[in-house]
Amino acid sequence: MRETEEIIIAEESINPLKVRRFGYGTMHLTGEGIWGEPADRGEALQILKQCVKSGINLIDTADYYGDDVTNRLIAEALYPYPKDLVICTKVGGARKPDKSWIPFNRPENLQSSIDKNLRTLKLEQIALVHFRVLAGSDVPFKESMQAMFEMQKEGKILHIGVSNVTPEELQIAMTMGNIVTVENLYGHSQRTTLNLMTADETRGGEEVLAMCEQSKIPLLPFFSLFLSIPKKDERISIIAEKYNATDAQINLAWLLHRSPWILPIPGTSSLKHFEENLKSTEIELSEEDMKFLE
Repeated sequence: MRETEEIIIAEESINPLKVRRFGYGTMHLTGEGIWGEPADRGEALQILKQCVKSGINLIDTADYYGDDVTNRLIAEALYPYPKDLVICTKVGGARKPDKSWIPFNRPENLQSSIDKNLRTLKLEQIALVHFRVLAGSDVPFKESMQAMFEMQKEGKILHIGVSNVTPEELQIAMTMGNIVTVENLYGHSQRTTLNLMTADETRGGEEVLAMCEQSKIPLLPFFSLFLSIPKKDERISIIAEKYNATDAQINLAWLLHRSPWILPIPGTSSLKHFEENLKSTEIELSEEDMKFLE
């Protein structure tokens, strides 16, 4: 990975985080339905170790992946952690026994989630935590965010980000404290404001990216490899053929070229696909390519 492809999170704080502009999302390391142990535990551990060897130093996780499977895998594969490794997690959601997703965003819920993450990851402080907004909540957004900032004051969280937010929610969060990252749905096929979880068309999209760029806040796109949702764009395949690459590689290359404030975190349970995703950082799309893809 090129040394110049770096981004600084919380640049103006006293504890900035310098990371490569290509991370790894662990969601797919779990079993089917983002539940239970991985089908190949050895390969899952190998992928995490390969992240560090490849120069990736931002790994995204959540205690509700598994349940708590990815956190345990991270600790098993990488603890004691390299000094420059940033493990970022998410709180605000939980899983029911039927594997459904539910909001878990009352102050006491967020406290227990953070404590669980700290315990499983074997950390005294989490470098970056995203508060994830899920549909169906009866807890005011401000109440949840206030709890996040309280835990930051306690020293359990170093930096705070938000996830799956509307432009309005992002603006509210920014008035309450320092928001250093946003993790929203974004990709070449998902530039419109579409939320896969709720079919709510008020979240994510170009509006949030514009706010991130203006405030110099990195955007970590999730589900960026869902190329067929809402529908596949054949232009990706045309450019992929030009570079002898896969559609997924071109989508990741497009994200890297789309804005210097985008920090992709693609995930996979396949070491082969991990290596393919990583090679997308070597693809130099031309100005003509970008215009064609727009």
